[in-house]
Amino acid sequence: ALNLANLVTQAGSICVLAMGLVFVLLLGDIDLSAGVAGGVSACAMGLMIVNGGWPWWAGVLAGILCGAAIGLAIGLLRAKLGIPSFVVTLAFFLGLQGVTLKLIGEGGSIRIDDPVIRGITIDNMPVTAGWLFALLIVAGFTGLELYRHRTKVTQGLVHPPIGVVIARIIGVAAVTLGVAYVLNLNRSVNPNVEIRGIPYVLPLVGALLIALSVVLNRTSYGRHIYAVGGNAEAARRAGINVARIRMSVFVVCSSLAALS
Repeated sequence: ALNLANLVTQAGSICVLAMGLVFVLLLGDIDLSAGVAGGVSACAMGLMIVNGGWPWWAGVLAGILCGAAIGLAIGLLRAKLGIPSFVVTLAFFLGLQGVTLKLIGEGGSIRIDDPVIRGITIDNMPVTAGWLFALLIVAGFTGLELYRHRTKVTQGLVHPPIGVVIARIIGVAAVTLGVAYVLNLNRSVNPNVEIRGIPYVLPLVGALLIALSVVLNRTSYGRHIYAVGGNAEAARRAGINVARIRMSVFVVCSSLAALS
């Protein structure tokens, strides 16, 4: 239990990277270079902050734009030239490692002392804010589930029994509040130091997960991705720009790799 917060923090970047890969996988493609693209983007961010003196938010934006540029290059080769994504991204996986060496040198490193950037991985939310965050999630999920159920009942659509809806709400509430309780406990082994609170990584990853879920399930762009992934020719005949969708998913993937 004392190590749960560390696991949450360490898994945060992998979760964000995986979210980006989902967009590519939905089209039946693959991106082997995502991890290395994220490393190059991190180098760009570090150089802008440390050597360029840029504020943290400008450095982060530069890193994400770097990732987007890498994704655009991959997407163009895949969508316009028809090169299999396995071949393209394997080549970028090897080539981008050279870019990293060019930026910081062999065995080089960049020390980032910006309190915001470092705080993402070492700081925690205040205990009160953590409980409010957990309660907000439970309240939001409860309202959304009840609204969906009432809408389906009103429109005469097929809907689960109210008991199932309540069971889902109770399950999510139990997990959310249970995690908040464990993370808000003092997990320091040193009696002179107190470490409490939910790591900032958790709400950041949670917010990103919700946003990307809405994009895939509640927007025309997300529906186009599923359409192209299901049958590219049928999607093309339906008026969807398949090449543009294919390029965009690689841009999204590499941008999220940069963010991770």
